[in-house]
Amino acid sequence: MRGGGGANPSGNYRNPCLTMHQPWASLLVHGIKRIEGRSWPSPIRGRLWIHAASKVPDEATIKAMEDFYREIYAVNGITDLKFPEHYPISRLLGCIEVVGCVRGEELARWEMVPEGVRLEGQTDFCWLCEQPQKLLIPFEMRGYQRVYNLEKKIYEAAVRGLVSVEGPLPVKFPLPNPRDLFSLKPGSISVQFPKSKASDIEKSSSLSAAIAGARAAATQFTKKDENLSMVIPNGTPDTVRTDQSTSKSLKEGAMLDTNINERSSNDGTLVSNDKEQSFLPKSEASSSRNKTPEGVERRTGEPHKIFAASLRGLKPS
Repeated sequence: MRGGGGANPSGNYRNPCLTMHQPWASLLVHGIKRIEGRSWPSPIRGRLWIHAASKVPDEATIKAMEDFYREIYAVNGITDLKFPEHYPISRLLGCIEVVGCVRGEELARWEMVPEGVRLEGQTDFCWLCEQPQKLLIPFEMRGYQRVYNLEKKIYEAAVRGLVSVEGPLPVKFPLPNPRDLFSLKPGSISVQFPKSKASDIEKSSSLSAAIAGARAAATQFTKKDENLSMVIPNGTPDTVRTDQSTSKSLKEGAMLDTNINERSSNDGTLVSNDKEQSFLPKSEASSSRNKTPEGVERRTGEPHKIFAASLRGLKPS
């Protein structure tokens, strides 16, 4: 496995995980989504665990994103996509391999990857994802903002339940330097192909409509902020609460990034990772928090019965 599986040369991340909204999370783990879009570059290479936030996706959002991927895969002649039957929430779903990160404009001109992949790259930074694996039994856990470490017990339970997924069009992103896992980084494509121009992919009316629909689906999570980027098809905001009862106030008050990473707790309170900056206003921060050995803040009293259920191969309650 390229990237060393759980091993990771970047910083203090041991078993890094990212919380995402549905349907984006499942589309990534099922190998349909190959580019994870963000307004910030990937801090890791190697295995990245994917956790689904607790917001229930509405049918219109699911349809918009499935239509988007149908159209961009059709550009490469693939018309028989099989989408996930379910989009579970508040669950650890599986993992992917992050093999590189480039800027959106670099990906657009990278002729070595399929046209459909280039259509996914519409964010400032594009995390390049390969080798999806899903959990046979997705199990419940809580998420945090940005990239964070899985707790040891969760990792030990999850790593034994993975199965490989064959996406409809698997992509191998070539490293400029095979000996350097970080050689596929922002600026590397511009250096490698300095005279390349963005490919002029002819957009049909249905493709244009699907792109517009995906943009509209993503904007349900946005909050206007002059210092942050607009959300686009493969991105959702970076900071939201996961408790459904607070979703209205979040839409009014949460600040966004290009994709979401969130902490899901019983009362919907967000907490931040030590390594990453939180965009949550200080007035909304919880005062009853302690630090875990993984260097991530969490609320006290977190239940751990999920671990035992996972180890027995049972679906947790």
